[in-house]
Amino acid sequence: MKKASSFYSDLLLAALIPLGAALVIPLIFILAGSDNPPKTFAAFFTGPWRNSWFLGNTLDSMALLLTAALGSAAAFRGGCFNLGGEGQIYLGGCAAAVVLLNKTGLPGPVMLCLAALAAVLTGGAMGGVSGLLRKRFGASELITSFLLAAALSPLGDFLVSAILRNPQANLLATEQFAPNRLLPKILPPSALSVSIIIAIVFTILFRIFIHRTVIGYRFRIAGAAPDLARFGGINAEKRFVPAMAVSGSIAGLAGFFAVAGTYGMCYQGFPGGLGWNGIAMALIAGNEPFLLLPAVFCFGAIKAGADAAMLQASFGYETAAFIQAAVLLLAALPFGSRYLSGRGM
Repeated sequence: MKKASSFYSDLLLAALIPLGAALVIPLIFILAGSDNPPKTFAAFFTGPWRNSWFLGNTLDSMALLLTAALGSAAAFRGGCFNLGGEGQIYLGGCAAAVVLLNKTGLPGPVMLCLAALAAVLTGGAMGGVSGLLRKRFGASELITSFLLAAALSPLGDFLVSAILRNPQANLLATEQFAPNRLLPKILPPSALSVSIIIAIVFTILFRIFIHRTVIGYRFRIAGAAPDLARFGGINAEKRFVPAMAVSGSIAGLAGFFAVAGTYGMCYQGFPGGLGWNGIAMALIAGNEPFLLLPAVFCFGAIKAGADAAMLQASFGYETAAFIQAAVLLLAALPFGSRYLSGRGM
């Protein structure tokens, strides 16, 4: 009972801290760093929603963040810590780009399905290797997932900047994908695509899986209390590989959403911290799928507001980035410290 009350008190704390930080921190920095605070306030709080272009781009960034956060939550639920999400997103997007740039005459929807499959398999393989190393050799997946992603990311850089690069452009990026090989848009001309619908559906399905199925119950118990799981006849070690493989697969799907939906091409280093932000969102939400939605919405609004203030009110880039970092740090601290102390780290 005590542990249950402690868990829900952590959830309440994790909800109040980001909310308070989201309101207070921007006010402080806008007052201190803006030449025109009223204009900056207006841009920060209304900029992301003022028209369909801003609204669509804000929701699109939330879709990517929700998918990345869901991948991190899947690893946490299985008792693992996936630090390779950034690389899994990147390599998944690169694998999808290879498929989408292929000159075969297959229909666009078929190519999109193949590209999504390539992204999912690439991310899943990267995560699964880390899970296998933990299961067979006791190697910390926290370290192996990070090292594997760090080792393979330069391969993605080489692929984009040398093999797949568009020679007619100065940007280190591929050519634009054919229009029939892009995810359908919802609010053109914004970047918002059907990825947001797919991300929400996967979130609902994951919630049903861990709370309404026998396999999900065993998965959840093995991750939360391995000793108790063993006492009940559940082999917790068998969950390491599936947890990390599923986590990597969802991260790879986020990479597919980015290249086939948001950008319409693959450029070097496109995740830009998406994987790390996904970990923070999972921690803030306590790895509860439905709580990911308000967590992602809160941070997505802050990020979009900071970007709008920077563009419309000459707000400093460093100040906008610091606001986002400060909110993330304060929000993730309670669950991060609790999770690491629970693993004896």
